[in-house]
Amino acid sequence: MPSQFTVIRDTTPASAIPKGAVVAMGNFDGVHLGHRAVIGAALQMGRAHGRPSFAVTFEPHPRSFFSPNSPQFRLTTETNKLRLLAGTGLAGAVVMTFDGTRAGTSAQDFIHHDLIERLGISGIAVGYDFHFGKGRVGSPSLLVAEAPRLGIEVDVQAHVDIDERPVSSTAIRMALAEGHIADATTMLGGPWFVTGTVIHGEKRGRGLGFPTANIRLDKNCELKHGIYAVRVGRGAERFDGVASFGRRPTFDNGAPLLEVFLFDFTGDLYGAELDVAFISFIRDELKFDSIGALVARMNEDSARARADLAAAPEAYPRLGTIG
Repeated sequence: MPSQFTVIRDTTPASAIPKGAVVAMGNFDGVHLGHRAVIGAALQMGRAHGRPSFAVTFEPHPRSFFSPNSPQFRLTTETNKLRLLAGTGLAGAVVMTFDGTRAGTSAQDFIHHDLIERLGISGIAVGYDFHFGKGRVGSPSLLVAEAPRLGIEVDVQAHVDIDERPVSSTAIRMALAEGHIADATTMLGGPWFVTGTVIHGEKRGRGLGFPTANIRLDKNCELKHGIYAVRVGRGAERFDGVASFGRRPTFDNGAPLLEVFLFDFTGDLYGAELDVAFISFIRDELKFDSIGALVARMNEDSARARADLAAAPEAYPRLGTIG
């Protein structure tokens, strides 16, 4: 594991970019098992030639650029994507700004200017379906065809299947939207997680004996509304808990909110930044006829969450530190 994960951006001076690196190229939303196969190929290529291995990725996600008015449920923010990439063993990441200029760059110009001249790559790994350049003309086959002339090695990874279904960011988004946490976890290679700052809420949970840390998720988050067993990180600390994501139909049916109750925790979390990893789906969000019925069900939910978390004591995303 490298001691420092370096992030290279468009503004990074050419003199600060290590030449001769091997790169894994992709959007890497979620850094799922398919992405990890590409990353693994780059790491293997780098080790074979004594070269560092980097990810090449794009921000914002190209889909957001081409369809700015369409909701985009991203599995990872830019920061969390980099944290996941930093946990794979890569030496760093090259974050390329995806804007009008880059969208209009031909595949050939991208290869020659961005990959060869600026980065000076010696090898590249991509997924079978990755396309780049104006009109998405760039493809794995183009890279393979150009490789001998450019003097680089190219590795194209086939799709990764689970139960004869290809792993994809789209499939993971669908699983999360349906509350299929186990399926999402399997495809990701670890629990899906979000990061947010704890805000003040209505403090209803405190009155019910379940004080919660409240976090607003991205407005485009399509996670199924319901109750979840979660493992929460605050820096190096880990806490088990149960969380509700939804509109609180028993009370106000308001804007979606993530409310996390940490087991056996006392302290003030307001303003703290928390990572919340979703370990299991417990039940749908419900409207209760009485506060007593709600509290009784919350106690049942907590017992179920404790059991699910005890059965998965090591379940947590493998995150690295961004240098």
